[in-house]
Amino acid sequence: MALGVHSEAGKLRTVMVCRPGLAHRRLTPANAVALLFDDVIWVDKAIKDHDIFTGAMRERGIEVLEFHDLLATICGDPVARAWILDRRIVEEEVGTGMLKELRAWLDHMPAAQLAEVLVGGVAKAEMPFDARGLFGGYLEQSDFVIQPLVNLIFQRDTSAWIYGGVTVHPMYWPARRKEALLVAAVYRFHPRFAGKVNTWWGDPDRNFGVETMEGGDVMSIGNGVVLIGMGERSSPQAVTQVARHLFAGGGAKRVIACEFPKRRASMHLDTVFSFLDIDFVSIYPEVAGEIRCTSLYPGDAPNEIRYERHDAKFLTVVSNALGVGSLRILTTGGDAYETQREQWDDGNNVLALDRRVVVAYDRNTYTNRKMRQAGVEVIEIPGGELGRGRGGTHCLSCPVERDAIDA
Repeated sequence: MALGVHSEAGKLRTVMVCRPGLAHRRLTPANAVALLFDDVIWVDKAIKDHDIFTGAMRERGIEVLEFHDLLATICGDPVARAWILDRRIVEEEVGTGMLKELRAWLDHMPAAQLAEVLVGGVAKAEMPFDARGLFGGYLEQSDFVIQPLVNLIFQRDTSAWIYGGVTVHPMYWPARRKEALLVAAVYRFHPRFAGKVNTWWGDPDRNFGVETMEGGDVMSIGNGVVLIGMGERSSPQAVTQVARHLFAGGGAKRVIACEFPKRRASMHLDTVFSFLDIDFVSIYPEVAGEIRCTSLYPGDAPNEIRYERHDAKFLTVVSNALGVGSLRILTTGGDAYETQREQWDDGNNVLALDRRVVVAYDRNTYTNRKMRQAGVEVIEIPGGELGRGRGGTHCLSCPVERDAIDA
């Protein structure tokens, strides 16, 4: 099967994940907020829980690609290693005083170790030489020379497969912006992807300015339609550019921009809206009811976009775009308190392995019970540690191959 994602709930064939590791051992109460986590995590437990997550998918015959392993493979390729380090170890990041020594150290590092530190970071105290120069002298021993990419665990965001191609994203927060470089390197150099990837949009060598996007806002829902959320993380400018590139390449026929309030508890579209089947969705009504839609279509001239603002409600726009008549709706939680708590705990953010088969966090008891009562098979995994950065199983996964669904 060719690489590509053709629905949100068709059979999942291949998925990319990133297990917790060194980056998460760097989390402290002092730096957690800056690294976009609400709290430090119990890393050993998080690793075991992530293994349960990937094991559940492998038991269903799904190919699971682990990002550290992919990265370690390409770090063993001198060309790929140079491509990454040429862009990661630069004056703008590490100054001039220790630039040559740091690069030489990383050039000779074993591939698996290099992959670990590119994700997990390097502290001043860990370098085998004196950190010289203005930047090196400024740092405390525990300060980072290479910042840890703690949020790579949420593989959904850095790239998104849209039908027959992928977008690689300029991220909203500075703590996440180096993630795209590593993901782009895997797509460019790893044997699983090299020469097979059609990149619709995104280039780590470019400065995208206010064009920011994250994959939790992107859904290839079928029928040539793409939903892209515009909340806290993805900007209107980026949505327009992605639509333009998709239309030019024949990648989609319609993009629906979904505007919703910029709130931490609803940072991405997939935190308030998830597919359980082609005609069955889970929503957080407090936010989903506020979403306003604008459809983007190819214009009459090359690179031209035609816009259509919708007065209809979000779910009506989506159901009409899919041609399913109307959507069945399941709301997160139970009473008002349960709903708010389980929304915060990612109760709505579930990964579909197939139609009406989802992986969910075990702590969201009310939502999981409601899904089961509605005929959905719910595979529960421990979520107490994995969710501390605000992300459910949908966020933890980047589908690479997923079947279409015939309405």
